[in-house]
Amino acid sequence: MRDPAPVRRPLVLVADDAPDSRTLFAMMLKPRYDTRLASSGTEALYAANVEPKPDIILLDVVMPDLDGYEVCRRLKADEATADIPVIFVTSRTGPKDETWALKLGAADFLTKPINASSALLRIAAQLALRERARSLENAIAESKTELHRTRRLVIRRLARAMEYREGGLTHRVARISQYVKLLCEGYGASQAHCELLAEAAPMYDIGKLGVPEAILCKAGALSESEWKEIRRHPEIGANIIGEHKDALLATARVMALTHHERWDGGGYPSGLEGQAIPWPGRIMAVADAFEAMTSTQRHRQAIPVAVAATRIAQESRKQFDPGVVEAFKKKLREIVEVRQRISDELEGIHDLDFTPDSAGGGDADPAALAKLPASG
Repeated sequence: MRDPAPVRRPLVLVADDAPDSRTLFAMMLKPRYDTRLASSGTEALYAANVEPKPDIILLDVVMPDLDGYEVCRRLKADEATADIPVIFVTSRTGPKDETWALKLGAADFLTKPINASSALLRIAAQLALRERARSLENAIAESKTELHRTRRLVIRRLARAMEYREGGLTHRVARISQYVKLLCEGYGASQAHCELLAEAAPMYDIGKLGVPEAILCKAGALSESEWKEIRRHPEIGANIIGEHKDALLATARVMALTHHERWDGGGYPSGLEGQAIPWPGRIMAVADAFEAMTSTQRHRQAIPVAVAATRIAQESRKQFDPGVVEAFKKKLREIVEVRQRISDELEGIHDLDFTPDSAGGGDADPAALAKLPASG
């Protein structure tokens, strides 16, 4: 068994151009803290960015190059050092000096000559405040992660409810989530966008909850009126999901509403054409078509993968975005591997988390989806 790693002592950066002051602080701090010394404003800025970064900075005001006020302003303007507490240490005692220091973001203001007991108490207080702030940030991050996992779980359970209503559980949603992720990767999207779309994918057909069960489960050919009911499911799905600022739900709504639009404008419900179709809908159109063709349906048997792939290629610039079709060709081998790995005969996958385990995916900006590279 390994011994636990030693706890690192807090690191205090002391920036003062007077050697006597630096020596005094080093001696005063040594029993409780590690120290790093700087003799000018420029050195202080450099020392504040060396790993491990200091936990607190004691900063003189009057220094030969950059004064303490300018050093503090630059530290607070830099995201890498903005949260490090700064305590000014100076012989200036005017109220304007202290007010200006606090406006710049200083945590405290000590005047020379230093009272060692008081200084140590103030340093300890600022370090304790920073530690509490870190603990709170960690707790918030854990809560966000748990909320994200719960939200994904609800999405998967809604997808399962839809499968039950269509006549029984399959692994269709699990496969489609993986197809969507692969298509995004093949298209050149960022990892955050790939994971976001894969997480949103299970809800794309949720609108079928609003279609009469007799139509969904009908084994024979559908009549024109029954097809009319089926074609309502994109808008029903969008209404079920609702409008949200949250990237995951916003993307799920876009997928539900637009996955039956066609590149040539002949799709539904809005007859959108080309790049007017949101990118998530164009990705889902190919993923859904491949899944539908290669899986057994109530009204027809599955067709071979090679035949399905050929049909998708033939529908480039007709039903499908040509850029997504190229991504499909690029990723076809991996798509086939997913189909084989997550077959309907596989047991237990309904309880697996088949979408990416990443909180970042849910944080992607849905507006950024419109800025992805234009397809051919």
